[in-house]
Amino acid sequence: MMKGHEVRKIVKEKYSRIASGKACCSCSSGDSRQISRMLGYSDSDLALVPESNLGLGCGNPVAMASIKSGDTVLDLGSGAGIDCFLASKKAGSKGKVIGVDMTEQMLAKAKSNAKKYGFSNVEFRKGDIELLPVEDSSVDVIISNCVINLAPDKPRVFREAFRVLKKGGRMYVSDIVLLKELPAEKRNDKELLAGCVGGALLKQDYLKAVRESGLRARIISEDRTLSKKQYLGLPVESLKIEARK
Repeated sequence: MMKGHEVRKIVKEKYSRIASGKACCSCSSGDSRQISRMLGYSDSDLALVPESNLGLGCGNPVAMASIKSGDTVLDLGSGAGIDCFLASKKAGSKGKVIGVDMTEQMLAKAKSNAKKYGFSNVEFRKGDIELLPVEDSSVDVIISNCVINLAPDKPRVFREAFRVLKKGGRMYVSDIVLLKELPAEKRNDKELLAGCVGGALLKQDYLKAVRESGLRARIISEDRTLSKKQYLGLPVESLKIEARK
């Protein structure tokens, strides 16, 4: 099994290339707009900031989140910013959206998009979702779209989420989980690691990590058809959960 720093290096290199337009997600087929429609984004969602849609998710967490005016929203692994921009419309001028990403090229792209389209209530910070650059008990809603599976220490991600959420705060995640264990060669395949599968947890272990962080978890929905459409028939599903502090 690869060490954490090796996994981070592989993931960072891959998503740097994606942000620069030199690579795409190896597990996906079709263009980014097509993929995003399939994942639950509307045409109006995709038209908001077209450059922010890279077709990398496995769901639409903003659609699940019931974000209210004035909320502080945190996006774990914000990429080019699509979910932050959608969340900002719901949080409004009295609210705030913080996107955290570890990839400089993604952050540059997101910041450029925010400036171009005038999103003054959105801020992007460089950081690791296992060690969030966010104050304790400062966030109303956390969203994350197909990113936690890329983190080497997923239980720590959920402990960090618990730390930064206010009491009564909510977390909405769309993520890839395994339905059965992968052989070692797939676990160590660089493309599968960067493509949301190689480092994914078994579903029961993922839910256990959420609950052991102190969050109360419930499954919103599960999509196993995504395996054939987007993940080469591997034993995965898109798991959508709500977790409350």
